[in-house]
Amino acid sequence: MIRQPREVCRQLAASIETVMRGQSAAVRKLLAAFASGGHVLLEDYPGTGKTTLAKALARSIGARFTRVQFTPDLLPSDILGVSVYDQRDHAFHFHQGPIFTNILLADEINRASPRTQSALLEAMAEGQVSIEGESYRLEQLFFVIATQNPVEFRGTYPLPEAQMDRFALQFSLGYVVPEDEVAILSAQARRHPIDDLTACVSLEEMLAVRESVAAVRVSDELKRYVVDIVGATRVAEGVQLAASPRASLALMKAAQALALLEGREFVIPEDVQEIAVSVIAHRMVVDPQARFSGVTATSVVEEILKRVPVPV
Repeated sequence: MIRQPREVCRQLAASIETVMRGQSAAVRKLLAAFASGGHVLLEDYPGTGKTTLAKALARSIGARFTRVQFTPDLLPSDILGVSVYDQRDHAFHFHQGPIFTNILLADEINRASPRTQSALLEAMAEGQVSIEGESYRLEQLFFVIATQNPVEFRGTYPLPEAQMDRFALQFSLGYVVPEDEVAILSAQARRHPIDDLTACVSLEEMLAVRESVAAVRVSDELKRYVVDIVGATRVAEGVQLAASPRASLALMKAAQALALLEGREFVIPEDVQEIAVSVIAHRMVVDPQARFSGVTATSVVEEILKRVPVPV
């Protein structure tokens, strides 16, 4: 029996938070992307729990999980797979790469070359990969969590704008408050709590959740609100590259997912406002002069949210 979508999401969030202490907001954003069919880019300092978050999600739904450590010598075939010649039948046989999974952790994605980074583009956009003239479908439930270090730039290749645009959300975990950090020390004194994590949600239930997200109602007024917010980035001062219609679509879907997490069948303005920065800011490029003045993509979106009239 498949449970109600809200119950499934709450059970999943509770399971992840047994491992990720003090990260309720990050878990909520992760589930919004996951439920809406998008992908996530985590940009944060080492040791904040990015890998643990991905593992906790996979274990909580009993999904196939693959971690790929991106390095400068990583090749596209190391991710997608390769055809190997078999001497027995004198034919080539395709051996699947780690991308054929449910949840893929692309760790330190900006350490790989642009050629290898681009190997993910088709997979994230189309749910398939093309190798040697053949197309291969990925799992029906396919989710990419990519990470990058915001302070280490030596030996890295910044993600191009086209690939940044493929991520539905970008956000950080940040440091937890001292009380939660003490709880983490206590929880991991003998063993990591993730070792005791078991599946509480099935893949079938998560697929049903994704279908339910698409059914959440968005009024015409709220669709216009989403478009006005994204459109305001195109006329904002100091913005060199604004958000595209793909950002509008991602914002609407993420807001639908947040509404579902709250048990509502319709989106309200607060859903859009809550997730707007995480959906839009990473798609923008602020010109150098504005950056020197302290302007960031995040501050631009926050100012837009204050200015754009909220539908009533």
